[in-house]
Amino acid sequence: MPPMLRSLALMTLGILLLTANDATSKYLVQSHPVGQVIGLRQAATLLVLVPYMMFFSRWNLLRVVDLRGQLLRGVLFIIGSVLIVWSLAELPLATAITMLYISPIIMVILSVPLLGERISRHRWIAVIGGFAGVLIIMRPGGSTFQWALMLPLLAAMVNALRDVITRRLARTETSIAILFWSNIILMVGGFATLPMGWAPVSTHDAFWFIAAGIFNGTAHFCIIDALRTGEASALAPIRYTALLWAALLGFLVWGEVPELWLLAGAAVIVGSSLYMIRGEHRR
Repeated sequence: MPPMLRSLALMTLGILLLTANDATSKYLVQSHPVGQVIGLRQAATLLVLVPYMMFFSRWNLLRVVDLRGQLLRGVLFIIGSVLIVWSLAELPLATAITMLYISPIIMVILSVPLLGERISRHRWIAVIGGFAGVLIIMRPGGSTFQWALMLPLLAAMVNALRDVITRRLARTETSIAILFWSNIILMVGGFATLPMGWAPVSTHDAFWFIAAGIFNGTAHFCIIDALRTGEASALAPIRYTALLWAALLGFLVWGEVPELWLLAGAAVIVGSSLYMIRGEHRR
């Protein structure tokens, strides 16, 4: 298989698995606290990470150079994950995931003060378009406005800040180290909620916790491998297939039918992001 075609296939599979992880988390959070879902899901992710390190990589790649940066990214990962799982509990799957995709556009804004980058004209157009898409979905002031829509928006902001930190962290840390230690920090954060009360885990639920962990870990490896061998500008649009997977899973599992306003807002957000990607590629 040609390298670029292989990268496209891996990215598509990775995004599908990430969406499956979100759908599984949405199912589990209906009967388990948010902290428990996060803790057990990330523990199950180790079923993928540890064998990978044992058979396909080297343990010294987990060496931490920037401890403060790793801890900061881990804390942001915890906050973002709590907001995401909480939003999955309150909103239709497609709505929550669509709102999260404003994150790359927020990252553009944060890159100015934190990374010293300049924002070009096409980036500013994408930023304005992206927030217009969010307003179409949220319709603030309208009779159908839901406070829960703020959850994925806040999560997108936190994730954008986390991604900016990741870009700085990647100068000293390996990809597997960032992935592994963030997973550990998130798992510990989830387990810290044990005194607040956890729900019993049935055999059926245990299966889905393990499935979520495997979906999560495998998805990240697929995406990392795709980015290693393929062009980032060509692979970036594939990320938006998550909106299709989310709409399909939401309909099949929960009978959720996306509203017209959601579809319109999603089209504006995706269009703005693709315009920004195209502009970066041409530059």
